[in-house]
Amino acid sequence: SMRVTVSHNRRKEEIMRSVDRSFDDLFKGFGPVPIQIANESRKWMGSRMDFSFDAKVGIVGTPIKGFVDVTDKDVTLDADLGWLERLFPAGQTKAALEGRVKGLLT
Repeated sequence: SMRVTVSHNRRKEEIMRSVDRSFDDLFKGFGPVPIQIANESRKWMGSRMDFSFDAKVGIVGTPIKGFVDVTDKDVTLDADLGWLERLFPAGQTKAALEGRVKGLLT
């Protein structure tokens, strides 16, 4: 799985709202390939959100699952990206995800 941790200096509740509002955007335009998200499920337990969805690229899909954990200091996104991870160089995927998470925090 791929894990990204980004620090923040806002209120935890604010960050949780941002994550909730813009969650789909984290994965939508991943790299050069448009991704469609289906069968999405999200569940907050305290300040941790577990999620799963099917990511479709053209006619092929892969299940993706993971969690977002928000603390007073940082946000951790941990996602099992299935074969999507192999579509892009690993560093690129991680950098893209990190950029998306940072985008949520601004």
